[in-house]
Amino acid sequence: MTQQTVLITGGTKGIGRGVTEAFLRQGARVVMCGRGEPEAPIEVDGNRADFIACDVRDHAQVDALFAQIHSQYGQLDVLINNAGGAPFALADKASPRFHEKIFALNLLAPLHLAQKANAMMQTQAQGGAIVFVGSVSALRPSPGTAAYGAAKAGVLSLVQSLAVEWAPKVRLNAVSPGPVLTEQAALHFGDDAGIAAVARTIPLGRLAVPADIGNACVWLASEASAYVSGANIVLHGGGERPAFLDAANAN
Repeated sequence: MTQQTVLITGGTKGIGRGVTEAFLRQGARVVMCGRGEPEAPIEVDGNRADFIACDVRDHAQVDALFAQIHSQYGQLDVLINNAGGAPFALADKASPRFHEKIFALNLLAPLHLAQKANAMMQTQAQGGAIVFVGSVSALRPSPGTAAYGAAKAGVLSLVQSLAVEWAPKVRLNAVSPGPVLTEQAALHFGDDAGIAAVARTIPLGRLAVPADIGNACVWLASEASAYVSGANIVLHGGGERPAFLDAANAN
């Protein structure tokens, strides 16, 4: 991917850093955006990612981001819509403003970024690829993060619709991770014992690591997936053991 320019939102930490490193490993020109610059440059095999400050919820900042990419790189081949997240909040306790912010970050901002990326990609002979980082929260109950799960479900609907609207020049797909071992894992799963307990519920016996998500994004952005569009790859290590199997007293 040495001739490709890749934009990764929230690419400085967590899942985003794993995605950044995966594309750097392929030789791509990687541009990360986020509200805060990484403490140290991110580099793999001598290939260093560039950083542009941008709050993806701010339309003016997003417009400026794409103007700089167009001016500095002249093309955009891949957008990884990764920035997102939500703190724990029970739905009956959260304010309308809280829910609005969750949807702004996890659904509206990715849509705006995709619109801007598509506008560039449609003018390019090679087109482009857009990958949304979703969540299994879109596919199962998400107690404590209900608005987040609903926003991610909206992302999956967007992917299917935009894959039809923007074809054949631009391909759109999603990846939906399950539990991921990042620097913030303790906020979701507790201490090492809690993380180990969660890992035991996963058929493959471990949480995903950011590189697992990054590798899937690289494949979806590459020619190896040239006929894949409107798809969602679920990265959950085999899923969750059904609770009724542990509750039943038969067999």
